[in-house]
Amino acid sequence: MDYAILSNDSKFTIFKYGDCIIRFRAPYSLERYTDVKEWDNGYLVVMAKYRHNIESEEEYIDLVPILENLYISPETFLKPIKEVKIENA
Repeated sequence: MDYAILSNDSKFTIFKYGDCIIRFRAPYSLERYTDVKEWDNGYLVVMAKYRHNIESEEEYIDLVPILENLYISPETFLKPIKEVKIENA
């Protein structure tokens, strides 16, 4: 598998790849992620739907510091991921 899955649940963003599931706090008004515009080795540009706006907004997620805080090597973990897909867009 060369892709990861991005989704959200309640107050958390969820990033899944293989057997690894990483959850981290999401903005309080996030309803869902709607599209991945760019994937650059741990840096995501996504479109996100928030309660306070009818339209989706561009959002940025940098996974490198999150992985480092979890003592996961970003280089090793991110290398095989070629794309990120949205679950339940």
